[in-house]
Amino acid sequence: MQSDLGRLAYLLPVFLIVLGVAFQWPGCGWPGRTAWSRLSGGCLCQTAVVIVRLAEEGDFSGFLALAAGVEEWFGPMVGEAGFHDAVRGCIRRARALVAESGGGVAGGLLFGGEAPVFRVHWLVVAEDVRGQGVGQALMGEAERRFVRGRGAGCVEVVTFGADHPGAVVGGARVFYERLGFRPAGPAPDGPEGGTREVFRRVVGE
Repeated sequence: MQSDLGRLAYLLPVFLIVLGVAFQWPGCGWPGRTAWSRLSGGCLCQTAVVIVRLAEEGDFSGFLALAAGVEEWFGPMVGEAGFHDAVRGCIRRARALVAESGGGVAGGLLFGGEAPVFRVHWLVVAEDVRGQGVGQALMGEAERRFVRGRGAGCVEVVTFGADHPGAVVGGARVFYERLGFRPAGPAPDGPEGGTREVFRRVVGE
């Protein structure tokens, strides 16, 4: 299982399309209604009403649906046994989160590592709710459940290199930078030959 998660971390970089995400999510006052947040640039963006919880076995199909939406960037996942094993393993170990919005799975996250180094192995948000705070809600809950109170360390993710087209289209680098992550060095190239980079954020200080 560790090898499967390692493959996710370095061959399938953490991916999130976050164009227009409202980064002031914690102040939006959910659940119960649609909320609004102000971006640093001054515009208002609508955020989805999101509930983040531990994933269950019944959510497996939701993870496959999320994966299907980003295979154009990373190649096959839906039919890959290694991906299936990694998702199910994280669910069994209570290291997988899902975000629900509008009665369906809006996003999913697979988490790993132990203090002092934690890792986000996989993060995807459904296309119809991108830019509505789902990604930040998942990351915030992951830190609360898996990182907080475990001492000083860091959280790492692997995402597109600065010269990769997906860095612009997906917005993942900007998303992590606004959450306090900083570039920490190159990672092995992705399966399509594109560059990858480790982003890191210090925690517990």
